[in-house]
Amino acid sequence: MLFKQSLFQSVLDRLDGEEEAAEQEEAAHRIRGLNVSFAATVLGGETPDTHRPDEAYRDNLGDPVILPGPDPEPEPAPQKPELPIMPEHLARTSREEVAAELAITSDLTREALQEKRRSFAKANHPDSVAALFREQATIRMTLANQLIDEAIRRLGR
Repeated sequence: MLFKQSLFQSVLDRLDGEEEAAEQEEAAHRIRGLNVSFAATVLGGETPDTHRPDEAYRDNLGDPVILPGPDPEPEPAPQKPELPIMPEHLARTSREEVAAELAITSDLTREALQEKRRSFAKANHPDSVAALFREQATIRMTLANQLIDEAIRRLGR
């Protein structure tokens, strides 16, 4: 406690004193009788709020020149968007077809199998195909991951 006041009360007193000092300084810089700005009107009696700065550019450019010409063609009717075409490899969703595509042999190393997984995912991952074909891509990726995981397990034996 400072001089029998709480800390909170002393802070409030100090803020009140600063506010009064700021009001006195502000009043000292004002000129009495000039309560409005000097830019009250613009040529033609327009107020600055209604005058847009981009109109000055339009005044300098003048009216746009419209050349006579043929009548504009009517816009063609909007066409339906074409459906994407499914890549051939996404149609092969059987386990045997995916296994033949991967060509996994017993002499492949773990690193070679992981490389096969990455290259297969580049072409077949569901995120890289159109939404219509994600189900086929998911099936192909699931089969490929199962086949590669089985081959890696066989390597460990």
